[in-house]
Amino acid sequence: MIESYWWTMTGLWVILITVFVQNFVAAAAHGKSDNAVPGKLDDDLSHESFVFRSHRTFHNSLENLSVFVLPSLLGIFVGVDAVVLAALVWTYALARLLHMVLYYAIATEKNPSPRSYFFLAGWLATAALYVIVAMKLF
Repeated sequence: MIESYWWTMTGLWVILITVFVQNFVAAAAHGKSDNAVPGKLDDDLSHESFVFRSHRTFHNSLENLSVFVLPSLLGIFVGVDAVVLAALVWTYALARLLHMVLYYAIATEKNPSPRSYFFLAGWLATAALYVIVAMKLF
């Protein structure tokens, strides 16, 4: 069974390693800032600060991680088509990577920002995943 879900598993690994790297980047950026206090960001920081953007990128990924990864695993357990599941997982993984790159690179308060489109792509992949798992369950 696992072999048929190899692409899904590698996509999930990419998602998890992305969050791991985001954690490191956020911690390193915060640690290099003046008067850094572990676990506390300056309330005056906003998008012009890489410390803020790296922190928000990591936390945004954390907020969305279980919402996508857990139904992906459920999809494996209930036998969702391996190709369909892999396509959704890789869509989400690439959307989150591009979201991260744009959040790191572009300091903007504008909404929607360029990163918002990749957040939306990840959200749509998540919504499709819920529908497909529900169809398999019911």
